[in-house]
Amino acid sequence: MRERLAPLLVTLLLLALWEGLVRWLDVDPFVLPAPSAVAAALAGKGESLLPAFLYTLRVTWIALGLALASGVALAFLIHRSRLAEAAVLPIAVVLQVTPVVAIAPIILIWTGVEEPARALVIIAWIVAFFPVLSGLLSALKAIDPALRDLFRLYGAGPWATLWRLELPACLPALVSSLKVASGLALIGAVVAEFAAGAGTSQGLAWRLIEAGNRLEVDTMFACLVLLSGLGLAQYALLGVLERAVLRRRGLLRASPQGR
Repeated sequence: MRERLAPLLVTLLLLALWEGLVRWLDVDPFVLPAPSAVAAALAGKGESLLPAFLYTLRVTWIALGLALASGVALAFLIHRSRLAEAAVLPIAVVLQVTPVVAIAPIILIWTGVEEPARALVIIAWIVAFFPVLSGLLSALKAIDPALRDLFRLYGAGPWATLWRLELPACLPALVSSLKVASGLALIGAVVAEFAAGAGTSQGLAWRLIEAGNRLEVDTMFACLVLLSGLGLAQYALLGVLERAVLRRRGLLRASPQGR
């Protein structure tokens, strides 16, 4: 119980300190608004920010779904074929290490500047799929060879081995990789919107840019709060899924009594 309350108490303490310092030092709201001003901006402009929030959420989860599908498919393909590993893995690594800011303008041109949603999804997918791929590959390589030998001994074919050994063994690693990928998908969507630099985009990142152009710093912080909240909500949701998977497989330790 104390471990769950500690982050909340620390957050409240930091917000109170922020509020107090801004008021005591009489900081200009154009430089740093107080938390109360940010909350007021959220309350006053929440209705207009909600569509942008839902737009960013949709882009993020479409990209995450594509990352899941492509990462799982490529991981099993690479694991079964040395030729596929030699051909595909270097390309995946290149996409991962190339700064997304550098390739975002190119993808926007290719997909059409007037339709940025497609570019946002592609860019978010590029940065999100590699954690799924690498996490699943590591889990596949970590499967006990004795278990594989046992499946071969009983005449299990590739599909039976996939459904009864590999997928169950890799599920915890897959969910853990998704926690990382969800944050990267959100970052990719935001970076892509910044790179778009046009009012045709409809997400929170564009609303943040728009507020900055108008010197509405409280609205900028409100957008940041929504983006951070979205990232935390995704991480928490996938954390619940991860604990459920670990508990089902008997890999989750029981919490000590009295904590």
